[in-house]
Amino acid sequence: MQSESKASKETADAPKEPKVSLVGTEYEVEVGPVAHGGHCIARTSEGQVLFVRHALPGEKVVARVTDGEEGARFLRADAVTVLDPSKDRVEAPCPFSGPGMCGGCDWQHAKPGAQRRLKGEVIAEQLMRLAGLTPEEAGWDGTVMPAEGDKLPAGQVPQWRTRVQYAIDSEGRAGLRKHRSHDIQPVDHCMIASPGVSELGIEKREWPQMASVEAIAATGSNDRQVILTPTPGGRLPLVELDKPVSVLRIHEKDGGVHKVHGRAFVRERADGRTYRVGMGGFWQIHPQAADTLMRAVMQGLMPRKGETALDLYCGVGLFAGSVAERVGERGAVLGIESGKRAVEDARHNLASMPNVRIEQGKVESVLPRTGITETDLIVLDPPRAGAGKQTVKHLSTLGARRIAYVACDPAALARDIAYFKEGGYKVRTLRAFDLFPMTHHVECVAILEPVKKDD
Repeated sequence: MQSESKASKETADAPKEPKVSLVGTEYEVEVGPVAHGGHCIARTSEGQVLFVRHALPGEKVVARVTDGEEGARFLRADAVTVLDPSKDRVEAPCPFSGPGMCGGCDWQHAKPGAQRRLKGEVIAEQLMRLAGLTPEEAGWDGTVMPAEGDKLPAGQVPQWRTRVQYAIDSEGRAGLRKHRSHDIQPVDHCMIASPGVSELGIEKREWPQMASVEAIAATGSNDRQVILTPTPGGRLPLVELDKPVSVLRIHEKDGGVHKVHGRAFVRERADGRTYRVGMGGFWQIHPQAADTLMRAVMQGLMPRKGETALDLYCGVGLFAGSVAERVGERGAVLGIESGKRAVEDARHNLASMPNVRIEQGKVESVLPRTGITETDLIVLDPPRAGAGKQTVKHLSTLGARRIAYVACDPAALARDIAYFKEGGYKVRTLRAFDLFPMTHHVECVAILEPVKKDD
């Protein structure tokens, strides 16, 4: 007779039954609420959760599974047939939008106002789930504001994307990635690309031996730039586009960006100041974004002459420059940024402001080394993952009278707001801006202040 431990071991060592893929299975479902990520929630008749793209809340659709297996916590699916459409549904203006095609846009099939309402519902859900706050408690009226010029009738698409990274297929054709895939959807025109990108004519020509071509059209100048990523061993083509451009390449060995010809930077404008953005560095993609966010931050902080401030994840110095101008010569601003090239650009952009200092490194490493124990104001614009618990805990000890948190991800924002709450800060106001129309992305600016003893 086998011992119990030996039998258990043999059971554990036995080959596991392969899980059955459900990809291609279709379900007729009632579509529930929107979820973070550009999809809605539905359930199969067996109760399994479906994350359904190309659907809208309240619709009845046939959903075809695109990812998942029996017993999985959830399945991903596309709405391939709409049986009972929402009043917010429109025919997608883009011919490359839909199940199995380009993954760049999430809400081409929704009216513009409905897109903003959906984004507002996502923000509200994340605030409640991760920070325990209602919109009212966050000082937010629940609206997501369109950028200037973006409030268009249904069927019209804002041409806002000033940076587009085209993937190149095996035939040298420019296209865009399909959703959650390395597969490429060739396109002859991207409807959300800005006129400055479209006029380059990237989609009109072939790109042999290229893996990707990124097109950048500055809005603060006529600067145009393309960044080429060759396939392994690929040779650069002679770039002849419809408008003059600078050409950069991603080096195969070190992954760095190298200039081929023209300027190594583009010039952008915000708050009445010109900013150099070098070697494909970060700048807000929507033409109105930099000024929109800068105004929201300055209105929330209300900087005073002589104050000190921190600008964390400062990029090329957008917020640091605006704050420094307002705190004046008696004030001081410290910016921290991890990107070497961005730091070089920030120092160049703010060279005329002796009250600004820019340090290079990760915020969580550099800030403790500065020895700063107090400051009046803080601006932070972290990457999509957020600032994180340790950084927020440190910031909460500096006694800032106001903190401006710029967030491109409502889940990360809500998590960090909860950490600030533990550190004695509350949200004074929150504003949301639709700076990524047709996609699920949204930008928020939260203004935080210390909790008063009588609060």
